[in-house]
Amino acid sequence: MSDTAQGLHASTDRWPAALFAVALVFSVFQIATAAFPLISTQVLRAIHVGFLLLVVYLSYSFVGHRRPWQPLAWLLGLAGMATAAYQWYFEGDLIQRSGELTTSDLIVGLLLIGLVFEAARRVMGIALPIICALFLAYGLLGQHLPGELAHRGYGLDQIVNQLAFGTEGLYGTPTYVSATYIYLFILFGAFLEQAGMIRLFTDFAMGLFGHRSGGPAKVSVFSSALMGTITGSGVANVVTTGQFTIPLMKRFGYKPAFAGGVEATSSMGSQLMPPVMGAVAFIMAETINVPYAEVAKAALIPALLYFGSVYWMVHLEARRSHLHGLPREQCPSAWDALRQRWFLLVPLMVLVALLFSGRTPLYSGMVGLALTAIVILGSAIILRAQKTWLRAAFWVALGILCSGFFRMGIGVILMVIAGLAIACCFVQGGRATLHACVMALAEGARHAVPVGIACALVGVIIGVISLTGLATTFAGYILDLGRDNLFLSLVLTMLTCLVLGMGIPTIPNYIITSSIAAPALLELGVPLIVSHMFVFYFGILADLTPPVALACFAAAPIAKEKGLLISFWAVRIALAGFVVPFMAVYDPALMMQGDSMGSTLYMVIKAAFAVALWGCASIGHLRAPMPWWERLLAFAAGVSLILAAPISDEVGFALGAAVLGWHYWRTRPASGHLA
Repeated sequence: MSDTAQGLHASTDRWPAALFAVALVFSVFQIATAAFPLISTQVLRAIHVGFLLLVVYLSYSFVGHRRPWQPLAWLLGLAGMATAAYQWYFEGDLIQRSGELTTSDLIVGLLLIGLVFEAARRVMGIALPIICALFLAYGLLGQHLPGELAHRGYGLDQIVNQLAFGTEGLYGTPTYVSATYIYLFILFGAFLEQAGMIRLFTDFAMGLFGHRSGGPAKVSVFSSALMGTITGSGVANVVTTGQFTIPLMKRFGYKPAFAGGVEATSSMGSQLMPPVMGAVAFIMAETINVPYAEVAKAALIPALLYFGSVYWMVHLEARRSHLHGLPREQCPSAWDALRQRWFLLVPLMVLVALLFSGRTPLYSGMVGLALTAIVILGSAIILRAQKTWLRAAFWVALGILCSGFFRMGIGVILMVIAGLAIACCFVQGGRATLHACVMALAEGARHAVPVGIACALVGVIIGVISLTGLATTFAGYILDLGRDNLFLSLVLTMLTCLVLGMGIPTIPNYIITSSIAAPALLELGVPLIVSHMFVFYFGILADLTPPVALACFAAAPIAKEKGLLISFWAVRIALAGFVVPFMAVYDPALMMQGDSMGSTLYMVIKAAFAVALWGCASIGHLRAPMPWWERLLAFAAGVSLILAAPISDEVGFALGAAVLGWHYWRTRPASGHLA
């Protein structure tokens, strides 16, 4: 069996037959509707939620991790599918009587709301359902509240109509994005992961950094950054790459808490790295109605600064603790890893090229997924070929195919995939690869469940906010503060994101805070995309912030250390991540929203210098240990660089240069003396 087949085949177990069939049909439905949009967007959203509910109730029990009792699981799951069938069958009638619910409409709507709440509780725990239930209670009872928080009052039928019918509740924009872009990109990442992309990234990172000072930790940073380009799931990255990097860091002398903090910080940063960005990029683009390329462009420099700062902190800690890397002979060759699996990068490069050429995420994701299937199936066939010219012919044909994707119909592409699948049946190892591809389709459905259910449930918040005007009330409070002090408004928004993010995933956190806080920042003069990126960043950092810190507690059992202690180190390592969003608000050039590339370049230099100073101040080491006063001055110089005051930049550069200059002069090698 080929390496690709082996990698894919590794996940082909633990699937009850019925659940496997449902998951496979779910993925096929999503691909088919992306390729051939034969149903309305309302029906697409309803069926997507119906499939999510069916998979959840067949997979997750009421309590614990045991397999759910199947008769009840099927009853609840099929009830979820029945709500989708109702939307499809009565689509025309529902449009005609929009806002005027019949008794059957009310029953179906209440059933759908209840099923989504319970499904989210089973998948993600109680935190997000409680938050959404509070918003639901506000919609039903908010007229009894005092002051400006009170609304005019809404009946049960109005609330159900808002949430369960139309496109402003459970079937809102997040669900639409989940049913189109996100699902395809999850499948794309699942295929590449299972085909050996994780091993490629890890071997490449090990080859480049494993032998350097503090090499194991640098491997964690670099491999997590690479993983973010295809998965964008922070906690998933912790438990994936962390199984390898955390024990390696501990073996080479890093403290368990520091090792866990490095992995948690690096993995959460994967959601900042284009092109996938934890799927938030697609929701953001749809929400603010800008091309995806604009969102990715705005995220790129802050993401590089984030990973650069983590790498710098790791480097300084390694120098301070005198930690060395692996012997070079124990590290794999980065270029050998690239030479053996370079073809796995082709779909990723084509995907990025399509996204930045202005193609829609739906088209780009479809092409990327199709090309991934072609590469995996084709490589399984051609690697068995004994003739060098035959292998060369395949790669030439693949290049021609890539260049022709812009003009080629989806039907032709699917025919190519079908032909390769048939050919796989007649080569050694080909059937295993084909079987594993089918399993990857089913795995994609499993990976899509937490994201999809979260997107559906936060529709409750969006629906209540749009119905009651709560966002306007909340924005008014922030505006009152911001008229006198923008910084105070930003801090309040940051704290809102951090508190919400302690118990819920990044996507619902972004959706909630962008609905409430981002409009207020926009009114205060913060550019639209920068205001949304601000709340997005702090939603991610919430998973590193005590006391909950989901990413840190995911790393805790691997590091064999307390999650709270890991989270303290993670916050220290990710210090730049807490500051860069503020810098972008005061000068949007950091997110390439300025008037010129010169202003962007200046902001990059300033931010990088500030990050370098904060790293020295935090770790207390550069060329040699830094006394307290050097650390204090380095920190003050870094703060001065972000103040956006009239002469603060000049003070920051001068003070920082003086501190570093003095440190290097003080620690210079002793010169020899003439006899």
